[in-house]
Amino acid sequence: MNVLLNPNPTNLLEHAGIKTPLIGFYDVPDKEPFGPFVKPKRCFFSAYENWLNGESICISTEDPDYTATCQGGGYWVGNILPQWAVKNSNKEHPARENFAEGLNQREGFKYSDYLMCQWLDNLNPYFIKNKYVVIGPLKDAWYKHLKTITFYVNPDQLSFLIHGAEYRNASVEKNPVITSFGSGCGQIAALLGNLDSDTPKAIIGATDMAMREHLPPDILAFTVNKAMYKQLCELDENSFMNKHFWKRLRKVRKEGKDSD
Repeated sequence: MNVLLNPNPTNLLEHAGIKTPLIGFYDVPDKEPFGPFVKPKRCFFSAYENWLNGESICISTEDPDYTATCQGGGYWVGNILPQWAVKNSNKEHPARENFAEGLNQREGFKYSDYLMCQWLDNLNPYFIKNKYVVIGPLKDAWYKHLKTITFYVNPDQLSFLIHGAEYRNASVEKNPVITSFGSGCGQIAALLGNLDSDTPKAIIGATDMAMREHLPPDILAFTVNKAMYKQLCELDENSFMNKHFWKRLRKVRKEGKDSD
């Protein structure tokens, strides 16, 4: 693929004031071009600082050296249930039901175990199509295998991106931006649904309490599919990013910093 055809986020990032690297979620047959790799400490997002420094993490359901370090992450990226849930399962009480009940009894996410089971029944995890999922900095040459792109942003920048996602939308019934309860790893892939859709889609993420300890307190995630990424990168000079409200907000923030 000619990498020059890939969307160019430079103008978008400059106008939004986003300096953190964009992080890609890739489904690839070969992990080697994405190194160096770091093995996260249980939660995938413990590698947040490593991502910012150019390193990646790798998850595989086939390669034992890259088994998910987080039990919840292994489910949401690869559909691998924890061994304790499988071990205690039977025909009347399947492993996924064990997983839902055990998780809810430990963490109290839902009013009842039944609701937790229903919630899992209504949401599919991400199934790895090639051998590896790699999460890390964008690699232009592998754009074909890119599934989602995540912006790690402060609330002002999140506002900018939501405006950008709505720039070409007129519907109030089909909102291009969603927010959904779920794990941080679920929010960067599975909870967006069909990642290969030509319909621009985005999700506000990093709302999972279990992963937030690994992020700065003022940072949220904005994850998009490739269709939305292209749309954001094509924001034109007539858009809000060159108009009064955004310019004024950036000026106020700058003046606030100068006065501290």
